[in-house]
Order: sequence, then C-alpha cells, then structure tokens
Amino acid sequence: GFTLTPHVDVKETDKEIVVEAELSGMDEKDVSLALQDGVLTIRGEKKHEYDEEKENYRVMERRYGSFQRSLPLPDTVDEDKVEASFENGLLKVIVPKRPEAIGKHRTIPITKR
Repeated sequence: GFTLTPHVDVKETDKEIVVEAELSGMDEKDVSLALQDGVLTIRGEKKHEYDEEKENYRVMERRYGSFQRSLPLPDTVDEDKVEASFENGLLKVIVPKRPEAIGKHRTIPITKR
C-alpha cells in the first residue's frame, strides 16, 4: 500500500524533449509507457517476492509498490516518432519536435515605462 515516486528529469533542446526517469531495481518489463492527448504517462511496479517463513527482517527500508507519473508535453512534439530505451535502471524517452516547430523562437523586447 504505498506509492513510489521515481525522480524524473525533463530537458528541452531545439529539436526534442528528453525525459529521463530513475527506476533503479526495476526491469523494462516492469514499466509501461503511453502518450495520449499530449500527456506522457510512465507506469511501473517494483515487486518484492519473498517467502515470509524463510526471511526474518528486522528493518526493511527498500520500497516496493506501483507508481504512475504523467507529464504534459507541448503541442510542438511529434507523437508518432517517440523513442524509449531502458538501461541500468534509467528510462530515457526522446520526444522529437515537429519540423515546423523547430527554430520557432521569438524574443519579445521589454520596454521601460
């Protein structure tokens, strides 16, 4: 009965948004990833299987349970070209921007009144 909250880093470049989630102690089969209506959702479950008769814990600080993190993405992303990889407990999701959105940056001058 408790929820895990993995640490997530989100960075943006001119061409893509990169999401990295720290999922130590998990395998890629324990994680699911979905992108719907501009929201990237990461779900997972960290399982702990043990036989209570054989194990005698005095202190158990490692956490087990399920989690869900949802991250809204800007409408400039190309949802059809998202890629994800998982290595050594780190989930990396690369969300490219649509070509027409790349480089569209406008500086707005600020005047003193």
